[in-house]
Amino acid sequence: MLKIGDFSKLSRVSIRMLRHYDDIGLLKPAEIDEFTGYRHYREDQLFVVARITALKEMGFALADIVRILEIYNDKEKLDEFLKVRQQELADLSKETERKLMLLDSARTRLREEQNMNFNVNVKTIPERYAATVQMVVPHYEDEGKLWGMLSECKEPLVPADPCLAAAEFLDKEFKEENVEIAIWMTVKGEYQDTEHVKFKTLPEVKVASCIVKGSYEQMGDAMATVASWVSANGYTISGPMFNIYHVSPAQTQNVDEYVTEVCFPVA
Repeated sequence: MLKIGDFSKLSRVSIRMLRHYDDIGLLKPAEIDEFTGYRHYREDQLFVVARITALKEMGFALADIVRILEIYNDKEKLDEFLKVRQQELADLSKETERKLMLLDSARTRLREEQNMNFNVNVKTIPERYAATVQMVVPHYEDEGKLWGMLSECKEPLVPADPCLAAAEFLDKEFKEENVEIAIWMTVKGEYQDTEHVKFKTLPEVKVASCIVKGSYEQMGDAMATVASWVSANGYTISGPMFNIYHVSPAQTQNVDEYVTEVCFPVA
């Protein structure tokens, strides 16, 4: 048997933390002296502490570790716990990478002293024949799934000249999930509808628009600029806003090369 101090040294876990483990039922001492209250541990409990430490380093909360230790010898159940945590960390890593990219872009703009000045213009987009896809997707970030569906057409699509590719956001409010999006791309020729892709002639539309060069993090300011301009110049918004992707991730992986036109239908 080991005194708590000796057990602490060998396990490399502080006495304070060992007492906390005891309080939450994670690791009970093998024996507590009824007269002195001193805690004693068996040598084989060092293996348990090693498991606890390893699981903590994987990011498991102590409450989860209590549950994991109960099924530690069941390889299938243990693997399921590890698999779920692995996916959580992978998702966290992607989100962290995205935030780092946003921070890097913001600092770059500060260093270059770039001001986001958006020039708003009113123009009419003429009638156009387009391949369209409209559906509800889990999140706005899933817009790419709709673009992928264009590939289901039996014959290759021939882009119009010029080719306009746009995404229209149909919900009347911002939604956290289950968002309705319609995409369209102008094409030459005539095609047969598929399960998801419908070919139609879209009517002309008058829009107030501005060009955004660079990353999509500027879109919030661009939309605010156009909406304010519309109100200040006697127009009213007459339909769902949409983005025309003049240069998108389909053409370049360099976010600084993106060119997006923010469009608000107006009357």
